[in-house]
Order: sequence, then structure tokens, then C-alpha cells
Amino acid sequence: MREYLDQLYRNQYLSALDLHFARFIQGLVGDDTPEIALAAALVSRWRSDGHICLDLAIPAGKILLPGADGSVRCPELASWRQTLSESPVVGQPGEWKPLILTGTRLYLYRYWEYENKLATILKQRMEAKLPAFDENLLRESLDRLFPPPFSDNETNGRQGFDILTNWQKVAAFTAFVKSFSVISGGPGTGKTFTVAKILALLIEQNGGKPLRIALTAPTGKAAARVQEAIQEAKSVLPCTEAVKSALPVAASTIHRFLGSVPHAPHPRYHEDNLLPVDVVVVDECSMIDLALLSRLVQAIPDSARLILLGDKDQLASVEAGAVFGDICHTRRHPFYSPAFAETCRCMTGESIPVRLPGRVAPPAADCHVELLRNYRFHAESAIAGASRAVNKGDGLEALSILKTASAGDARWQSLPSPEALHKSLESILTETFAGYLATTDPRDVFGRFNLLRILCVLRDGPYGVGHVNDLIEEILHRQKIVHRDTPWYFGRPVMITRNDYTARLYNGDIGIVLPDPEGQNEPRVFFPTPEGTFRKILPSRLGSYETVFAMTVHKSQGSEFDRILCLLPDRDAPLLTRELIYTALTRARKDVAIWGREDVFLKAVSRRIERSSGLRDALWPTNGGEENTD
Repeated sequence: MREYLDQLYRNQYLSALDLHFARFIQGLVGDDTPEIALAAALVSRWRSDGHICLDLAIPAGKILLPGADGSVRCPELASWRQTLSESPVVGQPGEWKPLILTGTRLYLYRYWEYENKLATILKQRMEAKLPAFDENLLRESLDRLFPPPFSDNETNGRQGFDILTNWQKVAAFTAFVKSFSVISGGPGTGKTFTVAKILALLIEQNGGKPLRIALTAPTGKAAARVQEAIQEAKSVLPCTEAVKSALPVAASTIHRFLGSVPHAPHPRYHEDNLLPVDVVVVDECSMIDLALLSRLVQAIPDSARLILLGDKDQLASVEAGAVFGDICHTRRHPFYSPAFAETCRCMTGESIPVRLPGRVAPPAADCHVELLRNYRFHAESAIAGASRAVNKGDGLEALSILKTASAGDARWQSLPSPEALHKSLESILTETFAGYLATTDPRDVFGRFNLLRILCVLRDGPYGVGHVNDLIEEILHRQKIVHRDTPWYFGRPVMITRNDYTARLYNGDIGIVLPDPEGQNEPRVFFPTPEGTFRKILPSRLGSYETVFAMTVHKSQGSEFDRILCLLPDRDAPLLTRELIYTALTRARKDVAIWGREDVFLKAVSRRIERSSGLRDALWPTNGGEENTD
């Protein structure tokens, strides 16, 4: 087995970390049990691939490297589980062992603990009973804050819960009566505006007592966006100035919210030192990995409400887990328990679908609301239509919409060859960035820079973000739009790639190099703040960063741009999934172009992100949700 693991490593199936972890576990066992070493190597590799655990049923009985010399078949499932369950390094849930086996799932202990604590806390919150409330006061607030969103002309005679139900009002009712609630929806469905109204509702219902409300998100960029959205909503909320003034004015990253300190064993706030809060709103939850969300919920007191916002159809986090998708159960029909549906109808006047007779709706079902009406895109929008088709896994329909769109807000173009890519990009870039540095006012420069963003799927290769950024710099330099004579040339955009708590710069923050009139016009990197101002940072103070005329689709999460140009690679890649295509399409406010090969696009839309975990099963027992959307 040692030779076989070495072979897997030489063929890049295993990383050095996977190999050394397998050897470490084998050393703890102290005997020749190759099944243990192989399982340890695979659980390490699966975690690196974004899974929470290794589902033994998937590799069991299979050859990992078909055709390789000395190929070894993985053990059959029953015998493999038996060997693992008898090993001193493998424990059952609740035991203190390096590996934890439950059913066919094998975990690293730390990730089993993260998942177990998260599932336990969320289930407790889902089943918690909140104190009694003034029903008449709640009805008055709900009716005023959430008037009917549709006219007879808008419904156009259409029927169904998706058309006739005011889901924003249902979301507000759910957030009020539940200790834990989830609001999901695509861009333009009004998630943050709905939350602003929900916070106003909670303040009104709190009897004049102050509420400690926290707004947080996984990145600085996402935190700035939710902060801006809440501030914008204040001016149009139908409530008193006292209520508006009680709304939160600032948002923070989750790491900063918890008081994370580099290299410290745990953040300032944790399960033994709880956050001083009454309401916690977390935006862009699809970007949050298991470890971070688990640490966050452990630090929130039982008395506080927890509200999660996100788009369940977006890409999962870069780190381990597809946690928001598991919490929402992306493949279920939205049904509610009869009791909750009846209470909702009495309090809001809204009808919501009820769990079919003979099937029990789990507590999770009554905590999740999906916003369906899009306020940004009109009914004929090609962006909206292509996005819906991608979510359904219908690549042919999505491709047809992109090719024949009459609305003009989305289009398909065949991918240029690597040799022709430079020329294909030149006219677009010259047109968009012609006046990029006509002024050195940071507000104007950022406004022009954000007119277009080029998205790539991969980091390397002729269509990867590294090469494309080099091409863009070369084109803009040749057109004399920027002068790339020094590394810190004026107009160079950079993205922070690692949190820097000292400089208060966070992964995903974007700055632009401009002359500093207060510093003899020396180059400084200007970063926008949530308050609408700019911070100036010396280039030498930046830690980890990269040029960002183009960015990966993953890095674009939490951002929106007027125009998007997405470059798909010229061949299939594991990263290409329907979630990635959907995310790329929905980053655009007004216009999106997809450059690609049809076979690559269709293959991507047919593939879902599949990450092994036990969270969905813990929150959604088999008799509560149904797998049916594919």
C-alpha cells in the first residue's frame, strides 16, 4: 500500500499533505492495515476538494487510477467500514479520535465537530419557541412595511404561489417568529431591502427598548455592500425617524465581528464568551465555509435572532462545504407545515404551499423563504431567462436564449483562438477604458473602472486570469490609456488576496493606484470605504495582492457590475458547473456576454457542485424534503 500511495502522489492524485497524513495515521495504527492509510489519504484529499467528509460508498470497490501499473482497487464498502470501525484511530460520533465514522461518511475529527455543532445549534434554533407578541401590532407593521407588490396588470391573470404571494412579507413574518431564518433569492429580488424592513419591524415590535443589531458578511466587499443597501433603504422606509435612526449604520466581516486574531487559538467571541447582540444578519452566505459559519453560530446567544441571506444557486465557498445550499436544501420543493402556513395566513394574509398529507415538514422547512419576484430584470430579460435555464440544468435552452436574445442584455459569442484573443479584446477594452484616467478623482476612476469586468474560470492557461490580465495591461499600455512603465503605474487595479487586519484590508477588497495630491503626487492605492470615502495606502504596505482588470468568477461573488464579459476555457474542467455559469451571468446588472465553446458550456450546465457532508441529512430528514429538480 505504501508503494500504491506513492504512485497516487506521483500521478498527482494525492498531494504531499494527503500522503504525509496517511503515513501519520498509519504510524498511529502501528500495524499493516493498508485500508486505514488509504482512507486517511482520501479523506484528506476530499477535504482539499471542498468536501466535509469522505463518502466511502463513492470510491469503494473502484480503481482510482485505471491503467496505471500496479493499480489497486479500493476495498468493498462493507469490509472497508468493518476495518475502519475496528481501528483505534477511528471513532464513532462523540469520541475523541483522529477520524470519525458515521454510516458511510468518514470525517477528520475537526470537521465532524464543526458540522455536528452547527447542525445541533441550528436544529435547536429551528425548534425554539419565542415569547408571545402583540398580534394586532404585528399585523399593522407588516401591512404598512409590506404593501401588496402586484397590481392586476402585473399578475396578468397568472396564478400560483410564486406569482400571488408576497414572499417579502412572508420572510418578515418568518424572521419575527423564528429564532433562525433563511432568506434566499437571486440578484434583484430585494434581499437586503427586505432585511432593512425586517429590522425596522423588529425595532417597532421591541416596545421602545433598543436592539443590538449586527450586520456581517464573509468579505469586506460584501460587508460594504450590505451596509450601503441598509443606508439607502432608510430614506424610503415607511416608519418613524426614531426607528430609522435605530437601524445599524455599519457592517463588518465575520472575522472582524468575531474578533479573530491571526495565529490565536480562537477568536475573542466563542461559545464561552458570547457576542453582545440581539439580532445578527449575515449576508452572502453562499460564500461562507463550514468552519466559519460553525464558529459564528456558536458565538451567538440563544436569545438572539439569526437571519441568513444569500443566493442558494450561487457557487459554494472556496473552502470546505456547500453549507448554505445544505441549509436551504437546493433540490426540494418549498413546502411548509400546516400549522405554520395557517399562522402565516392569519398574520400576513398570504397563502403559502403546505406539506402534502402523509409527509411531515421538518422544522427547517418553516425557517426558509425564497424570494421569487425579480425587481431588476423585466420578464423578457435574457439574463433572467438564461439564469433560470441554467439553474434547471437546461443548457440547450440557456444557449438558445443567449444566441437569440431580443432584449439585448445577454449574448453568446464563439470563443476566439488564443492567438486571436488579443485582437478580440482590444476594441472592447479601448471603447470601455478610453477615458479611464482622464481624471484622477478616485470616485470617477472607480466609476469608469467598474463599467466592465472580465471574468475567467481558471487561473492558468490561455484563457486564465493571469494571462488575460497580462493581455489587458498590454492592450491598455499600447493604446496609451495606462503607462505601464513602473510596477505601481497610475490606474493599476489590485485585489487583496489575504486578510490584513493591521491595514484593515480584507480578501476581495479592490484598490486602484492613483497620484496622491497630498503626497507630492506619489502613487498610493485608493480603496473605497462603505461611507463613500477613500482610504490611501502606501503600495509597500500591501501584503498579498494581484492585478485585477480580470478576475475569476469565484472572486466576483458578492460583486455586481454594469457589464460582464465571461471567458470560458477552450476545454472542459472540473470547476465548470452550472453554479459557476449562473454566478457569472448574475454578476451583470445590465449586460453580459459569454465567450465560449458550445460543448464546454453544455457540459458545465449539466454538472452540479456535489460536496459530501452530513449537514443536509441532519437538517432535512428523508421524510421532509424531496430530491426532484434534476
